[in-house]
Amino acid sequence: MPRPPHPRRLRWRSLLLLALLLAPLLWPVHFLAERYYRGVLTEQNRQTLDLYVANLLGTLRRYEVLPQILGDLPGLRAALYAPQDPAALDDANRLLARIRKQTGADVIYLMNPRGVTLAASNWDQSDSFVAGNFAFRPYFREALAGRLGRFFGLGTTSGKRGYYFAYPVRDGERNIGALVVKVDLDHTETLWGNTPEQLMVTDINGVVILTSRPDWRFHASRPLDRAEQLAIAANQPYPTQAPPVLDLDPGAWLTQSRALDETGWTVSILAPHILLDRPVRTAVAVGAAALLALLLLLGLMMQRRRHYLERIAFDTQTKADLEQRVTERTQDLELLNSRLKQEVLEREQAQQELVRAQDELVQAGKLSALGTMSASISHELNQPLGAIRSYAENASTLLDHQRSDDARANLRLISELTERMASIIAHLRAFARRDRHAPERVALQPALDDALSLLAKRRRSMDVELIRDLPDATLWVQAGETRLRQVLGNLLGNALDALVDKAPPRRIWISVEQQADHLDLLLRDNGPGFSAESLARAREPFFTTKTSAQGLGLGLAICESLVRALDGELLLANHPAGGALITLRLRLASPGVNLQPSEDPSP
Repeated sequence: MPRPPHPRRLRWRSLLLLALLLAPLLWPVHFLAERYYRGVLTEQNRQTLDLYVANLLGTLRRYEVLPQILGDLPGLRAALYAPQDPAALDDANRLLARIRKQTGADVIYLMNPRGVTLAASNWDQSDSFVAGNFAFRPYFREALAGRLGRFFGLGTTSGKRGYYFAYPVRDGERNIGALVVKVDLDHTETLWGNTPEQLMVTDINGVVILTSRPDWRFHASRPLDRAEQLAIAANQPYPTQAPPVLDLDPGAWLTQSRALDETGWTVSILAPHILLDRPVRTAVAVGAAALLALLLLLGLMMQRRRHYLERIAFDTQTKADLEQRVTERTQDLELLNSRLKQEVLEREQAQQELVRAQDELVQAGKLSALGTMSASISHELNQPLGAIRSYAENASTLLDHQRSDDARANLRLISELTERMASIIAHLRAFARRDRHAPERVALQPALDDALSLLAKRRRSMDVELIRDLPDATLWVQAGETRLRQVLGNLLGNALDALVDKAPPRRIWISVEQQADHLDLLLRDNGPGFSAESLARAREPFFTTKTSAQGLGLGLAICESLVRALDGELLLANHPAGGALITLRLRLASPGVNLQPSEDPSP
């Protein structure tokens, strides 16, 4: 279906022409913004300049009257009257040092009429002014003429900048010396801080003496004439007699200056032109953005009008297309519905197959659990059965020798072992059902002695030496009577198994390491130790390095589960001296009689 013709509309080139006509409006924006921000920057720099000048003059005026006051001190006059008296000079030195410390001046020193320094506050330092002749300095000449001498310069002795105040010391109408106070102005530079604006203080010669830019220091702000060069050579105020001219681009800085009549200095603040250009460019950019926004708004209005007209035509065409698509979609849905019915049938068949597979898997798991439990019972009852067999043979022999009391003792032990077997079977059954028993307070040494007694005959037949390192005091741990004996019997039995093929001597070490909240029982043998595969798989059920006739591979797996149920830990390793090292870590219990019911079943 053909679309209706578009109505007549304004072209984009009309907007471009309008933008060219409005662009000259940005020039007055630039002019007004520059005038405004120049005024703001000038006012800010004027206030900063006033503050710095006030601080600088305040620093100088604080020391201006100090030479006149100190000249009347008797201790200093005594040094001028008796310049050869060491005691008088020492008193003057110490007096000046105390005054310097109290006033904060850099150096205070006393000079005789020939310009020789008799006493100074830095008399005991390496850059002492004592005996120095500073008659060439203009402040000394002005002081001898009866006036307050002022001078800025670089110290010839200390090499440090300073401002000097000098005043004569009078005896009636006669000048008998001069007192000089040197003020350190370095801190006035550090007060400026790290700002885009730069500070520059020039003296009467136009040489920069204070500045926030160290590379400008002692540079001439203008070319020096012959008279100024001769004055510099005579007074030596700078480290060089020919200060280089400072090359500054006037167009790059906005400069404001203030003359100080007291010192003949000129204080200037130089603001980089970029501080003015940046806000002006921002204002122009805002104006351009506003103009662009206006143009975009006009373009958007035109676009909306054009889109409205197009929408009317588009809706007509869309209606026809929609009807056609509805017909096509209906056919597709019918086809999809038939496919979904087929998939539902296939899904139901798969679900039935899954249920049958799950039933078979559950039955296989039951058979596996039954086999594991049977193997566990066989493994755990092996040691008590061996002990019962041994005690029965001994009882028969004892009866043959008419030792009925000893035979009864063996029969009593056989009865206890049968109870133990019943307890082991009960715990294995609980283990298979994932039952949990709360840990109780158990004495470690009796449980260990019980496990060793079951294996005593086998240990003696193998000629295995038992080395025990246990404390005499009873150690109490959180465990279960039967479970702890079961674990100890398995671990000791494994240690004996490891020594079967070992040539004598055969040894087993048993020791204890007690920590703050747990106890480590260390079982070590001098057998072959664990291989890498054994360390990785020792806790797996049915993994064993023995033959099928010697073991089922369930001992360590059962011990691991029992110890974990007791909140303990079983660690396997090889001892550095050879053989296996098994650490049984159990939580400590408070000592005393076990008041909890035993986990062993009643007889």
